[in-house]
Amino acid sequence: MSTSTPPSTPSSPNPPPTGQGAAPPPHDSGSEWASGGTIFAGVLMLVYGVIAVFQGIAGIAKDDVYAAIGDYVFEFNTTAWGWIHLILGVITAIAGWGVFKGATWARVVGVALASLVVIANFMWLPYQPVWAVVAIALGVFVIWSLCTDKSQPLI
Repeated sequence: MSTSTPPSTPSSPNPPPTGQGAAPPPHDSGSEWASGGTIFAGVLMLVYGVIAVFQGIAGIAKDDVYAAIGDYVFEFNTTAWGWIHLILGVITAIAGWGVFKGATWARVVGVALASLVVIANFMWLPYQPVWAVVAIALGVFVIWSLCTDKSQPLI
């Protein structure tokens, strides 16, 4: 008599674990970056809005706060630039708060405002070159993060 082992039967797949030890569902790493970027974009918009308000107040309050420049294509007096930064800053801060809270309207407005902020800071380059370049880079990041987060529809 020989002893043979019974043929192995295919086992059924294990049910997914439940409870505290359950593994989270798989995530798209790009989606996580975009979602985190959207929160960061909201914070950046709030911070930029407050800084732009102070920048605008400085330009409005005293016309000689910023260095005088020579002939420049986009030359305005600093009072005009102060009003531009003040208005963009207030609206950007409000939209940033909305993005931070998850409002869809704020994401749409945020993309439009970030585009305007990039253009305004490009024209502001001769007055404050380092800050203008930093603001342009942050504006491009805000546009990217608000447009790539697919967790909520943009429109």
